[in-house]
Amino acid sequence: MIHTLENFPTNVIAFLCTGRVTKGDYDTVVIPTIAGALERHRKLRLYYQTTADFRMDSDAAWEDFKVGVEHLTRWERIAVVTDVNWIRYAVLAFRFLLPGRIRVFSAAETAAARQWITSSSESYTSSAA
Repeated sequence: MIHTLENFPTNVIAFLCTGRVTKGDYDTVVIPTIAGALERHRKLRLYYQTTADFRMDSDAAWEDFKVGVEHLTRWERIAVVTDVNWIRYAVLAFRFLLPGRIRVFSAAETAAARQWITSSSESYTSSAA
């Protein structure tokens, strides 16, 4: 399931992904949230956090890919917070495809990830960045 997180600036879309994520989560949460934010901002930042029990259906993975590509030039910065190794490796392997900055943080670095995604500076350095 995907939950929208509050208390972020309006140019930051923030999600918490727990348990099983489905295409329905994208249809009802992710896509409408992104569409609304894109009406207000030219560039967006994404904060995407997963829990240890995160798993994604293949249809959800396809939606994730489509959303990312459809708005490819609109992503300014992406923070992925996860301790799920396959997500960490996938993001690091494919981050060169994104025009914006992307960083992977561990769950222990949640506060640093939130600071980086909302900050105007690039001061945070992560070993996984």
